[in-house]
Amino acid sequence: MIDVVLHDGIVLDGTGTAGFRTDVAIAGDAIVRIGQCAELDAALRLDCTGLCVAPGFIDMHGHSDELLFANPLAESKIRQGITTEIGGNCGSSPGPLSDDAWRERRDRLSALYGIDLTWRDMEGFFEELERRPAAINFCCLAGLGDARAAAGFPEPGKLDRDGQAKLAATVRIACEQGAIGISSGLIYPPGSFADLDELVAAAIAARSAGSPLYATHVRSEGDALVEAIDEALSVGRGGDVAVQLSHHKASGKQNWGKVHDTLAHVDRARDRGLDVVLDQYPYKASSTGLDVILPADVNVGSRPEIARRLADKRYAALVAARVELAYAGRWGEVLIAAVVTGANKSCEGKTIAAIASERGVAPVRAALDLLVEETLDVAAIYFTMCEDDVRTVLSYPHTCIGSDSSVRSPTGPASRGKPHPRAYGTFPRLFKRYVRDARLLGLAEAVRRATSLPASRIGLRRRGLLAEGWFADVVVFDPERIADTATYEDPHRFPDGVAHVLVNGVTTVRGGATTGSRPGRVLRRGRDL
Repeated sequence: MIDVVLHDGIVLDGTGTAGFRTDVAIAGDAIVRIGQCAELDAALRLDCTGLCVAPGFIDMHGHSDELLFANPLAESKIRQGITTEIGGNCGSSPGPLSDDAWRERRDRLSALYGIDLTWRDMEGFFEELERRPAAINFCCLAGLGDARAAAGFPEPGKLDRDGQAKLAATVRIACEQGAIGISSGLIYPPGSFADLDELVAAAIAARSAGSPLYATHVRSEGDALVEAIDEALSVGRGGDVAVQLSHHKASGKQNWGKVHDTLAHVDRARDRGLDVVLDQYPYKASSTGLDVILPADVNVGSRPEIARRLADKRYAALVAARVELAYAGRWGEVLIAAVVTGANKSCEGKTIAAIASERGVAPVRAALDLLVEETLDVAAIYFTMCEDDVRTVLSYPHTCIGSDSSVRSPTGPASRGKPHPRAYGTFPRLFKRYVRDARLLGLAEAVRRATSLPASRIGLRRRGLLAEGWFADVVVFDPERIADTATYEDPHRFPDGVAHVLVNGVTTVRGGATTGSRPGRVLRRGRDL
């Protein structure tokens, strides 16, 4: 018995070749026929005339992690056609966790999302996600920042040989438990304290456990961007691992155009045999914590510790002078996306410049006050990139797509704040803005970037292509209607034009509506890929 037939769609198989009209038959969790299926008896037959039938999109750079327990339906992901997410990015992952990190994360997840943090390592997280599956498949990197703290090194300082050995052992265990590689976030402590030797040691440890991938939020995306890319490439060479350059961009007007230089460096590395791939979200604004405005030697310790120091007026004045050197004249480009306390809820959706005007203080003072009041738990959006750079990076043939976001929902605990619209719109925006409107990419090539390119990058087995015998992760969309609708002012909006989504053969979106099914699987290195 055939479970689903997708009838008369334009099949884009993920290879980058042109589409062709035919049927796709699914039985259980697998595709069993690509071809005419009129004679087959199917439990569900969906008319796909005029619609594209493609492999489910793979979010190469996500941050859902523990939030899959708060929003297991993963509406913001599946409604844009995502069927698999790679989490654990930017040096932060669900494990391993030091005692201090576990307590801080436990309290935050419980207070904001009602999540009971019962695990401390990747094994425990994976087992819990297998018990309580989400609507999407999930695989995960091990975060260097968390691994460094778990190994006993949360503070600044160069690791000696013994320290590197302890870090390597921690990374190796996480990868043996199923992490697909190691990630770094080199602007976030404690990962920012790592030097090249430490990064190479961590990469070697991941490779020794069968997870030869180093994904990095590089040390600078601004003035030192080229040097930061060179450092990442050095980690790849020194560790003999593949390199994934996360959300590649050039931040700050003075740095616009540098992506031409960085891509040239990537090309030279690839020509010499290094496996390097990029990911990108197709927007001109980034998003992270407001605390990244703090100098590296200030942003040290736990959030409560940093907030207590900043509450001292003399200390805060010294910090403010240093922060103002970097952000003077740019506070109108920093938009507050989310806060924790009700007292500052009105700040969401406003720039620091606007908040400062309302409070009658200097913008840098408003920013530091907000960090203190919210114990550093403030999400912000930074308008620092240019459209030419976005197009340059997207045009590069080794760039895949990543939303750089967690699962979101218009209601419930995952509706917090005004997140970056990429959470809802990344993949539809690719097809609307850069395929249909700008014709920067062809339709089949855009599908390849969203499917087989990331799948091959992380070694997914039987995913990323439409092929007989492969897993039935499928998205059906209207190439003339698919479009992002989320905006910075109104981000909790689902895209248009995504008709059906299947994960492991089960419909998670049908007729543009979420079904409530949760057929996602944990994809572990060494077990599932």
